[in-house]
Amino acid sequence: MVEPKEGRSTSKKNINGKELILNTELQNHFYTSRHGVVKALPIATPTNIKVGDEVILHHNVFRRFRDIRGKEKNSKSYYSENLFFAQPDQVYAYKRKNEWKALPNFCFIKPIKGKQKFAINHEHEGIGIIKYACDGFEKEWLVGFKPGMEYEFNIEGERLYRVPARKITIKYEYQGDEEEYNPSWSQGS
Repeated sequence: MVEPKEGRSTSKKNINGKELILNTELQNHFYTSRHGVVKALPIATPTNIKVGDEVILHHNVFRRFRDIRGKEKNSKSYYSENLFFAQPDQVYAYKRKNEWKALPNFCFIKPIKGKQKFAINHEHEGIGIIKYACDGFEKEWLVGFKPGMEYEFNIEGERLYRVPARKITIKYEYQGDEEEYNPSWSQGS
């Protein structure tokens, strides 16, 4: 069981004591919180996660949506006002003693800047640097992954992609001119 770290939604932000509403759409999953705190663990499923750990979750855990009649509903993970069930496959990383650890089967990858001068997209698609490694991978590896398999997260003001380990296709050697791509708009509070 988990509770949202700072509420179920990330659609509001405080700037100089004033509340700014970033999104009013209930359906937009980009504004659903994906950070939680573990409150209880399953007895039958062994895990490295402990009560009190901060976790990175799937967006559907805390999500609210409208059904076909337009009625607001909670996700099937809902238990009570501030408690939610999270299935093992909905948890991707945990933080203990100020250190993030990726769970098996997922790595978190920093995108890098592309080298094209006149490109619309300023990042190099399908290539990045591992920030949080899962089994079989190491931090700081420059890797390639199947495009479309990445899912964006903001972890401590840094934009990272969660990529399934089986979709990482190649390890590159550093050329020395790779530059991380973390635009200012991705740095949340």
